[in-house]
Amino acid sequence: MKLKSKIIISFCIIIFVPIVLMMAALFSFQRIQVKAIEQTYGIKENNYSYFSNSMQLLSRFTKECFKELKDAAKNDPARLEDQEYLNELNQTLEEKSSYLIVRKDKELIYIGEDASISLLTQLPSYGDTVKDEDAGTYIDGDEQVLIKQIDFQFQDGSDGSAFIVTILEETVPEVKKLLIDVLISILLILVLTATMLTIWMYTSMINPIKKLQTAAQNIKDGNLDFSVESDSKDEIGELCRSFEEMRLRLKDNAEEKIEGEKENKTLISNIAHDLKTPITAVKGYAEGLMDGVADTPEKRDKYIRTIYNKANEMDTLLNELTLYAKIDTNRIPYNFAKINVSEYFNDCVEEIGLDLETKNIRLAYFNYVDENVLIIADPEQLRRVIHNIIGNSIKYLDKQQGFINIRIKDVGDFIQVEIEDNGRGISARDLPYIFDRFYRADASRNSATGGSGIGLSIVKKIIEDHGGKIWATSKESIGTVMYFVIRKYQEVPNE
Repeated sequence: MKLKSKIIISFCIIIFVPIVLMMAALFSFQRIQVKAIEQTYGIKENNYSYFSNSMQLLSRFTKECFKELKDAAKNDPARLEDQEYLNELNQTLEEKSSYLIVRKDKELIYIGEDASISLLTQLPSYGDTVKDEDAGTYIDGDEQVLIKQIDFQFQDGSDGSAFIVTILEETVPEVKKLLIDVLISILLILVLTATMLTIWMYTSMINPIKKLQTAAQNIKDGNLDFSVESDSKDEIGELCRSFEEMRLRLKDNAEEKIEGEKENKTLISNIAHDLKTPITAVKGYAEGLMDGVADTPEKRDKYIRTIYNKANEMDTLLNELTLYAKIDTNRIPYNFAKINVSEYFNDCVEEIGLDLETKNIRLAYFNYVDENVLIIADPEQLRRVIHNIIGNSIKYLDKQQGFINIRIKDVGDFIQVEIEDNGRGISARDLPYIFDRFYRADASRNSATGGSGIGLSIVKKIIEDHGGKIWATSKESIGTVMYFVIRKYQEVPNE
């Protein structure tokens, strides 16, 4: 759920949930309190509209007692002089926050409660009020009361009046309790709603934010070995997932940096080791020349040629180091051009053949491609590929008579170059990794034969940058075949 939707839902909950719950609470309390009022004051009607009219409500409280008193006044006036009867009736009225007063002529013969003098002097005169059970006189003074009056004649002909006095301050305590209960309910409803919203928002927003805060602190401290998990589909969840992607990328970059530093150290170690051998040789032969050990023209020529060859080896190693730096930053300089396959490889083979002949290695060349086939390639970098592969083959030739076969084939949209040797071969375990940087199938042998450990990785990079592919097959003690393909150049016909 989106954050916008959560805010809208929260707004609706804040507005509508308290209203609905308060209405339900009011309805429930009304039912409970009305039942209590009915039981206390004897109101039996199912129509509760009189609750909106307080005077009508107060009048209904004593409706039954008024009827009974009216019947007694009409049918048996003598009972209104009976103290026992009057006490019983007054006890009933006290339960309804009311009391009874009986007046004979101008003398008060019964007062059911200590009433104030001002009230007793304000009692309506004989015949002043409507003789109706729902009518009454409201008196506002020291006491706020509702007086219902019944006029009658005593047996001796005296005028009599019976008053039912209802005290307003003490009436309907259930209504006051209802008001208190409603206020408490409203407070509880608001607290409950706020608590629910707080828990919901805390779970959906604050917890993920705290996770992000902890994750940011971990990254600040350099710790990337943790995870930021979130199943939420809102903006916070998207932020958590983006943060997790950032953490993984940072971790990958950190690991790549560590691996790069490790590779650089390996390269430096390999180059230093490989440079040490030719430098030692150069120093030795140079000292021989200076000390006069080479005392014949033949010896001097041999020493100078050896120094030259060792200098070339060092130059090759430094060139590899320079090229490696360019590969690492994807800045190999390419000068692509259209190349005739037959002409280019004929020149390469002629150049390579002279070098192999001095090393007593037989070279065989087979070209199965038409003379007019062209490719788009960088001649210098492609020559580097061929020289690196053949250089590796020469390095690991272990037979008395070594040979290298070069085959150029046409394979549809590509030309395929195969370079085969009869060297020591590569084990099936090591074959998948020979194009990885600094991988050495046999560290001790490679150290002895020299090499930076990046030759084949450079070859792979160059071939892939030409849009081609390189792979190898090998059998131990028999030899190795290196394959690579490069796409042919094809003219696009003009429509």
